[in-house]
Amino acid sequence: MAKQNQETNNGKISLDRKILVSIINLAAKEINGVESVTNTNRPWIKKLFNKYDDGVEIKFEQNGALTVDVYLNLYVGYNVPDVAYRVQENIRNSLATMVALKPLKINIHVNNVECDKEVEENA
Repeated sequence: MAKQNQETNNGKISLDRKILVSIINLAAKEINGVESVTNTNRPWIKKLFNKYDDGVEIKFEQNGALTVDVYLNLYVGYNVPDVAYRVQENIRNSLATMVALKPLKINIHVNNVECDKEVEENA
């Protein structure tokens, strides 16, 4: 399993990709308006190699910078740019406080807008 290593004054810290994916997934779901984090619209080849990514893709660049791609379904009635911005900020804050990582980029991909059952029945 791929790990991110980080040197500190007291030694070395290794982070498993699954931990980072879990933190990002939870941070995205905390925001009002997010229905789910999903990988349904990702290319099939990426799903084949990353079966357990749950709609989160992380990449470590050569210089150690972290790039995050998150694929979301949102609820109808929410401002998409506002929700995307709040998700980015929550992911950035969660990674900084939990594992002391500052991502270079956080890309939000909105795949779908979901309606509540009540809205679908009234339509």
